[in-house]
Amino acid sequence: MERTVVIIGGGYGGTLVAKELDADANVILIDPREGFVNAAASLRALTRPAWAPNAFFPYGTLLERGLVIRDRAVSVDPQGVTLASGERVRADHLVLATGSDYSYPAKPRPGATAIAEQLDDLRETHKELSGATRVLILGAGPVGLELAGEIKDVWPDKGVIIVDRTAELLLGFLPEVRDSLHGQLTERGIELRLGTSLTAPPPVPAGRIARFAVTTDSGEQIAADIWFRAFGLQINTGYLADGRLTPLTGHGMIPVTDHLNVRGYDHVYAIGDVADLPDPKMASYAMEHAVIVADNIRAQLAGEMPGAIHAPTSDRRILLPLGVHGGVGQLPTADGPAAATVETVHQRKGADLFTARFAARFDRNPG
Repeated sequence: MERTVVIIGGGYGGTLVAKELDADANVILIDPREGFVNAAASLRALTRPAWAPNAFFPYGTLLERGLVIRDRAVSVDPQGVTLASGERVRADHLVLATGSDYSYPAKPRPGATAIAEQLDDLRETHKELSGATRVLILGAGPVGLELAGEIKDVWPDKGVIIVDRTAELLLGFLPEVRDSLHGQLTERGIELRLGTSLTAPPPVPAGRIARFAVTTDSGEQIAADIWFRAFGLQINTGYLADGRLTPLTGHGMIPVTDHLNVRGYDHVYAIGDVADLPDPKMASYAMEHAVIVADNIRAQLAGEMPGAIHAPTSDRRILLPLGVHGGVGQLPTADGPAAATVETVHQRKGADLFTARFAARFDRNPG
């Protein structure tokens, strides 16, 4: 009898596990959304609405044999999943891949599960942003920096200022990467206020045009007419809060073994942002986890012992575009981490933000 593999979460890792195992098992993918959202492309989707559909991939083209259930998991136990609709889905193997939420527009607004609704949100916010003259971004991590770069690519004359309480950009990366980043931000006229925070949040909603002023804790007043939040990742493990499967860590993550099994179970796995690993919460790591888990489940389906192991590395890597043609990167090499050229960042990410990769996964020609 064919085994059932249930994957909760249709993001970067979950869709890859589903695709990899579609020919080997009865695959069931569970996600409340209509389709996969390539979050790496969300910020360009905001600034270039005609291009925005490239960031979305309906689940209907992902699997040839498997089933996609559009619903939300509310409880998980060793035998399967209970959904918000009340439906019960039994599983021989379980993969928890529910990822994390992040502030809009880097990820869709909470509750926006239809692709058309998500595109409408982006178009509406684009109209607001188009009319703004000065943009405030709170958060100088990769999301805030990429958002600033995409805005400047489309509207070079808009003022953009980034505020962050941390004193340095890309702390832990190579000095030449950080120096290049500072130089490119200066070239684009993107202002930085680092090592400071606001005394109070902006008095207007994020993503809406409205003239306002804020004050930093150093006493500087900053005027702008639109702002965006670029911090605040939230791990999506609320459906495990009842403890029927496993206790969560203090940070709401799932304890895993080096095979990426949920501790205590050889048939349950966790990957990506939800797994309690030292890996950064980035798509590339979720997809690495997915390949390991697919290999291990495939071995178990064949009656063999799983042998694929995840070995976290201290090497940091990143591809951080600043618009289509700019950006910085750091990549692993045989001699250790090395700075990536601007052209490498463009070729590997900035040109299409991985659109071609996911078009292939979903059997769709890139737009």
